[in-house]
Amino acid sequence: MILPHRALTSAPRLLEKLFDILHEDADLLVVNKPAGLVCHPTKGDVYSSLISRARVQLGEGSSPRLVNRLDRETSGVILLAKNAEADAALKKLFTRREVEKEYLAIVHGHIAADEGVCEAPLGRDERAVVSIKDCVRPDGATARTDFRVLSRFTRGEGAFTLLRVHPHTGRKHQIRLHLQHLGHPIIGDKLYGGDENLYLDFVLRRLTAAQRTRLLLPCQALHAARLRFPWRGESRAFEAPPEGWFQDFLEGKPRSEDWAEKYL
Repeated sequence: MILPHRALTSAPRLLEKLFDILHEDADLLVVNKPAGLVCHPTKGDVYSSLISRARVQLGEGSSPRLVNRLDRETSGVILLAKNAEADAALKKLFTRREVEKEYLAIVHGHIAADEGVCEAPLGRDERAVVSIKDCVRPDGATARTDFRVLSRFTRGEGAFTLLRVHPHTGRKHQIRLHLQHLGHPIIGDKLYGGDENLYLDFVLRRLTAAQRTRLLLPCQALHAARLRFPWRGESRAFEAPPEGWFQDFLEGKPRSEDWAEKYL
């Protein structure tokens, strides 16, 4: 359900909406984060991050806390706690790996196996130009990602595979790295798609038309589709559909003319 924001008198501008709300009660606010929105505050206005939008949604005096996080370009289910008690309890569930996470990813190429597991250890990429970049390395932290093929398809741009992905650990950029390691990077991934200059040029707002064409999509095709966990004596599950550009790509529709202007 899409709800309008609760306007603040000091707000510098108005938005059509803050985000899609999947669930709200006394302890929880569950939203479908759009791709392109950071989780943490930036130097932008009150609407520039997910947590600041949550404060607008919940009103003056609220103190929402992010329980899980997604990369800027990853869309999907985000869980926020409305109070310190709920935040502590939920984070314990994540620490104990009692939260089942399910993602959808569109990758380059046709993956041969119908399902598989990647357990390559992950750590800092000391050779990368981009400081936040990690890599597969023997002395890295243990990580495990399971995947299952949902469909294989071909478009004019090439061959692609839609995956359902289950990360069992929560390492930085884990899904993106493991799929790259398997030889099937996620479509639109500017950092792990084979040319980190795409990421640098994106950050500096100097992506060319040719680079945008290479990316195929406005954001990396990774969507946090489902979270399931035990809560207050019952099993809770929250799901969210991917955004229109993600679904359009699966259905073979051409890119809209304004996607680069909107996202890049």
